[in-house]
Amino acid sequence: MEIITKTEENKVTMEISGWLDTQTAPQLEEALLGLDDSVTSLVFDFAKLEYISSAGLRQVVAAYKKMSDKEGFKIINVSDEIFDVFRLTGFGQKLNIEK
Repeated sequence: MEIITKTEENKVTMEISGWLDTQTAPQLEEALLGLDDSVTSLVFDFAKLEYISSAGLRQVVAAYKKMSDKEGFKIINVSDEIFDVFRLTGFGQKLNIEK
């Protein structure tokens, strides 16, 4: 997995590619812990994400919770396969996801 972080004022976009699973979820956790408190908006760009496991979902939910009292959290460029995982787990209804 690779994470490319782009910061524009208080908005952070993380482009996540490859597999977000048990092996790579700690890498995303570290990136989230490293976010400055001044960040008010977080966007995950999943255009190049190929697979997400329950460990990956756990980190996505952690990011959502971290941003819940701020401007927002959004997931963009989600493939049909990844979207199905969110839909089947029920997270698709709670999270702001754009295909």
